[in-house]
Amino acid sequence: MPARNAKPVDTEVHATAAALRVLIGQLRRKLREQARPGDFSNSQLSVLGRLERDGPATVTALARAERMRPQSMGALVAALQSVGFVESSPHPTDGRQVLLSVTPECRAWIKARRTAREDWLSRSIRAKLNAAEQKKLAAAVALLQRIVET
Repeated sequence: MPARNAKPVDTEVHATAAALRVLIGQLRRKLREQARPGDFSNSQLSVLGRLERDGPATVTALARAERMRPQSMGALVAALQSVGFVESSPHPTDGRQVLLSVTPECRAWIKARRTAREDWLSRSIRAKLNAAEQKKLAAAVALLQRIVET
């Protein structure tokens, strides 16, 4: 709840933040629709994305990163291994553990999904925004990048 003596600019910034949060959620859903994820759960997609971005990891490290129990992560990883999207290799320093990584087939699948989302978004931008609006959108993206930089 805003303070009683909140400045109008504070209220406007808060309203912008709320609208942006909703809009980003809608954009994420639209992008997901374009990717045709198939039969993968959100958790499975998250693990595949993490392995693709961050590289090989143990089940324990994945479980910690995804805030899951290691047993649950083990079952999730087993399902991804069964479809050939995750492979395991011996841990280089701890023989009791294995490192999990995405397979080349999975990398190709992830790339195709990204391409589908980016194609849809670029077509939508070209179709719905004129040249001046496209420049404004590019400037807004730069501003959003500044917000998320650490």
